[in-house]
Formats: sequence, C-alpha cells, structure tokens
Amino acid sequence: MDNLRIYGTPPYSIVVVHGGPGARGEMAPVAQELSKRWGVLEPLQTATSVQGEVEELKSVLVRAGDLPATLIGFSWGAWLSIILAAEYPALVGKLILVGSGPFEERYAASIAETRRSRLTREERADLAAITRILESSEDVGAEKKRAALARMGALLSKVDEFDPLPSSIESEVVDLRSDVFQAVWKEAAELRRTGKLLDLVKKVEGPVVAIHGDYDPHPAVGVRRPLSAFLKCFRFILLDRCGHAPWTERWAKEKFYDILNEELE
Repeated sequence: MDNLRIYGTPPYSIVVVHGGPGARGEMAPVAQELSKRWGVLEPLQTATSVQGEVEELKSVLVRAGDLPATLIGFSWGAWLSIILAAEYPALVGKLILVGSGPFEERYAASIAETRRSRLTREERADLAAITRILESSEDVGAEKKRAALARMGALLSKVDEFDPLPSSIESEVVDLRSDVFQAVWKEAAELRRTGKLLDLVKKVEGPVVAIHGDYDPHPAVGVRRPLSAFLKCFRFILLDRCGHAPWTERWAKEKFYDILNEELE
C-alpha cells in the first residue's frame, strides 16, 4: 500500500486525513464520494510520532496538492489537521473536523465510560484483554498486536455507531498499524493532557468547521466549547442520530455529504 491515493481530476485541493492513529484507508469512502465532484487526496500515514505524521502530511500536500488545501480530518486526523494548520498555515485554507476527540483532558474521561456502558460484560472483559496486549511492554509479536487492534476496532465500532449501514468497502482497504497507534496516540494524549494541543489550536488562523454526531462517545462539548473559545472563525454542526463516523450512518450520511459539499463550494 503506497502512502497516497488520488481520486478524481485536478485540482487536488481536498485532502481526507484518516484517524486511528494507524487506521490507514478508513477515509476511502469519503474520498470516493467527494471525487464525483472534486479532486481528492487520501494520504496514508506511516510515521510513528506526532511530528513525523505532521511532516509526512506536509510532504504529501507540497508534492501532490493544489494549495492551500481544505483538510477533512476524522477522529485523530482532526487533531493532526489542526496541528498541521498551526505549524504550516500557508498550506491550509480550511479545516473540516469530523468526529474529533475532545481538546481538553477534563472531557476525555467520559469517552471510556460511555463506551463501557454500551458493551456487554463479556465484551468489556474482551476489551480489557485487548488493552493489556496493546499496552504490554513484552514482545508479543506484530501480528498478534495487529489482530488485537482489529478486534478493538470492531468492538469500538459497535458502540460508536448509532445505526450503521452495511459496509460497502472491502476489509482489506483499511490497513491497521498497531505500531503507529501505540506510538502516536501516547504522544497525542500527552499533548492534550499538558494543554499543548490547545496552544496549537490558538495558532490556527483559517476557518474551521466541526461536524459531530450526537451519539458519538467523544463528547461534543469537548470539541465545541474549546474551539469556539479560541478560534476566530469557527462553526459547529451536530448531526442527529449519528455516531462517530457520519458517512457510515443510515440517518446522517446524506446530511453529512450535503454539508461537506456546501463547505467545499
């Protein structure tokens, strides 16, 4: 799998940024849909540090993008897009954040609580075992960790979704990287805990739109309140009957794409 997919025809000024970290290819459905009208880049992050992912994304934009670009960042990709815009403002014209994690530590604890409340007792035990594997300092093997990450993704998808549509993407499109997840998320969580993530938010100059599902375990208030306080041009859109990934949701998918097309126009 190369680290860039290209959809549609030039200009390539729209960039979809996947989450995870390490869930390479999960934004393919969004790229495919938007490419009916626009040229779209889908970078696939491989770096194992936050700054490494920033520089990798910058390199793709400079090499293949028509700048300044509009970045559509999902989940961790929303944070990554914010960081890139703060460090390299000339590259970014607009940010669209989808299903972002909260930007302050005080809002983060409720994520795990909400997810646990939506799991059965057996699933909670399974998730705890998976977490031990991923956080283990022992060498349990890359394939075992990859399988654990895939199982975690399946469990979390169940509790993060409101009413998902049948998947239209082949499973091999998403390349899960446990090494990327472990290394990058540890750094990213520390950025939020220390307040450095908010310091980066304050440096963003261009317009930012956040789209969030009302059923998303990531609390909407943890995105809306900090960003509205520190960004000069910010708009927040809450989607009804919608979980973490709006393009997978039966009741929100059409509205989600309507919003994206309006923002891109």
